[in-house]
Amino acid sequence: MKILKYLLFLILIVLIGGAIYFGTKDGKFDVAESKVINAPAGVIYDNVKDYKNWISWGPWFELDPNVKISYAEKTEGEGASYAWNSDHMEVGNGAMETIKVIPNKEIDQKISFNTPIGDSKSEVYWRFDATDTLGQTKVTWGMKGEQSFMEKVFMSFQEENFETSIETMFQKGLSNLETVVLEEMKKFTINVDGITPYGGGYYMYVTTASKMNDIGPKMGAMLGQVSGYMKENKLDQAGEPFTIYNSIDELNGTVIFSACIPIKERVITANESTVLCGFMAPVTALKTTLKGNYDNLPAAYAQANKYMVENKLEQSPKANLFEVYKSDPELVPNPANWVTEIYYPLFEVEN
Repeated sequence: MKILKYLLFLILIVLIGGAIYFGTKDGKFDVAESKVINAPAGVIYDNVKDYKNWISWGPWFELDPNVKISYAEKTEGEGASYAWNSDHMEVGNGAMETIKVIPNKEIDQKISFNTPIGDSKSEVYWRFDATDTLGQTKVTWGMKGEQSFMEKVFMSFQEENFETSIETMFQKGLSNLETVVLEEMKKFTINVDGITPYGGGYYMYVTTASKMNDIGPKMGAMLGQVSGYMKENKLDQAGEPFTIYNSIDELNGTVIFSACIPIKERVITANESTVLCGFMAPVTALKTTLKGNYDNLPAAYAQANKYMVENKLEQSPKANLFEVYKSDPELVPNPANWVTEIYYPLFEVEN
């Protein structure tokens, strides 16, 4: 009996000692992982802000593909929420709510876990910071809070400590997010819309000669020059920017083109002005629409040319090929949503 009393007394000492040890152990945590992704902040933010998108990159969905998701009526923005239920020990049951958003910059959320050892709540945060490279974003995903007594006891007997397990999960999630975002940005569609009239009108423009590979970088600066001139002279824009291809030398890979912005009426410019005023006569043209990155324009031109050949259409010698940019990349961050219209003025149906 004495031995049994000693054993019970020893067990009691161990339990008291363990309680003191775990009770005084610091349970506060703030764990975050960051990843630089070659995508604009707006594209990544638009994906993360909506809980319905998380299933495509959330690391816990790989642990339990059968996890049951319940979405609230609102799944993005302040007040949005969702919940999950899983029999998998590392996934469990829980819920998340968005409490604060700064579009394209920050998202703050609250997360609650329901486990056999008790419930816990923590704060989750996202940060989207521009880097020195245009179109690149540093994405930070973090969680902070304090472990309960039972959580500290439980995690002390795990092979991987609490912070490391979160870091691993966030690293995997950010890697998955990068894959999803980059694939999303590559999407594009091309549609040959057919023969359509184009009204024409006055426009302000600048012209340059360029290698075909340099058109994109030069185009932005040229449109900026025209836009600056219009603001300085208080000229209102009367339509979407467009490019006129005055001369194309496919053999040498060179082009002479004009970057243009429509205006309502004719403008007389000073003799020394590099920004000029032009006029496009109304034309009937073959219209082709690209929805996607400008990198896909060659494919769009290929389809337009194929249509021209198959339907025995001939480009007018009196009017130049032109592109109209329906989307402003500064307002539409995802290249997959950029809309460009290509117009081939036609000879046989010319007005």
